[in-house]
Amino acid sequence: MPTDAVQSLLDLSHALGGERLRLAILGEGNTSLRLDADTFVVKASGSSLATLRPTELTTCRFDRLLPLLEARGATDADVDTTLLAARVDEADRKPSIEALFHAYLLTLPGVACVGHVHAIAVNQILCSPRAREFAERRACPDEIVMCGVESVFVPYAEPGLELSQAIRREVVAFVCRTGRDPKVILLQNHGIIAVGPSPKAVLGSLLMAEKAAEIFVGAAALGGPVFLTTAQCERIAGRPDEHYRQKVLGL
Repeated sequence: MPTDAVQSLLDLSHALGGERLRLAILGEGNTSLRLDADTFVVKASGSSLATLRPTELTTCRFDRLLPLLEARGATDADVDTTLLAARVDEADRKPSIEALFHAYLLTLPGVACVGHVHAIAVNQILCSPRAREFAERRACPDEIVMCGVESVFVPYAEPGLELSQAIRREVVAFVCRTGRDPKVILLQNHGIIAVGPSPKAVLGSLLMAEKAAEIFVGAAALGGPVFLTTAQCERIAGRPDEHYRQKVLGL
C-alpha cells in the first residue's frame, strides 16, 4: 500500500474524528481511498477515525464487493463472508460493513476518496421533516461550490447491504435527472457522505455541508431559510472564477 496514500487517508480520518470538528465520535463514520483500478483501502470495522492507525486500514478488491449490490435476499452471514473474502490480505481486519457503498462510490467518475460522518448539525436536519429540502435547495454560494447545486437524498435504509443498494439507486437517479455527478449524499436519520478526487476535497465538502446545516438550522429558527433561485444556483456553479478558485485550492 503506497505510504503517501495511507498518510493522506489517515490525516483525513483524524481530522474528521477529532474533538475540534466533532463530526464523528467513538466508532462512527468511515473513510476510503482508491489505490488503483482493482483495489481500495477502507477503515476497518470497529476502529475510530480519531485514532485510526495503518493497521486499522483494510485493502479490498472491488470485484469481490460490487457483485453483492445485485444480490436479493442476501443474509447478514452472506454479507459478512463477502466482506472477509474481499480482503487482499487475509491478515487484515474485517472492513467496515459500509465498505459496500464505498466500493460503489469509488467507481464514480472523478472519485478517488470517500468520507462518511454523523455530523451534528447535518443530522439535526436529516432527523427532521425538512431533510429533503436541505438536500435539494441552496442558501449560500459557497455551499454550491463545495457541495454542488444539490445533494443526493437517500431515504432511511438499514446500514449494510440495504443502505448500499439504496445509495446506488438514488445516485443513479440523481445523475439521470440532473446530468451531474454528486459531491454530497445525505442519508435520512443517519449522516452524510462526501465524494471527491482527494481527501482534501472530501474534507472541504464535509466542512461546508456542516456549516450550511448550521446556517439552515439558525435560519429555520428565524422564520425559515431564504433560498437562492435555480437560476442563481446555476450561475454560481458555472462561474469561471469559482472554477479557478477550486483549482487553486486543490479541490
